[in-house]
Amino acid sequence: MTKSKMANRYSPEVRARAVRMVFEHQGSYETQAGAIAAIAPKIGCIPQTLSGCVKQAEKDSGMRDGVTTEERDRIKALEHEVRELRQANKILRKASAFHPPLEPVA
Repeated sequence: MTKSKMANRYSPEVRARAVRMVFEHQGSYETQAGAIAAIAPKIGCIPQTLSGCVKQAEKDSGMRDGVTTEERDRIKALEHEVRELRQANKILRKASAFHPPLEPVA
C-alpha cells in the first residue's frame, strides 16, 4: 500500500486544515467533489489526493465505513511483529538442527 503524495508532502496540520476547508465549504458547491476541485489547487495538490484525505477523515470520524488510520497503523505494527517472529522462528529452527536435544537429568 502506498501513501498518497499529500501524506508525504504536507504536515498533518495542513492536511487537517484542507479537509476542514472541504467540510466547511462543501455546502457552497453542488457536490463534495466540486468543493474538493476548488480547494485542492489552493493548497497545491490534485483533487484526487485531497479526495483521498477527505475519505480517510470521514472513515476516522465514523462518517464512512472502512479502516480508520488508527486501525491501519495497528495492523501495520502487527504485520511487522509477525514478520519478526517468523524470522526468529526460522533462525531457531536452523539453530536447533545443529544441536542435539538435551538428555533428561535423572
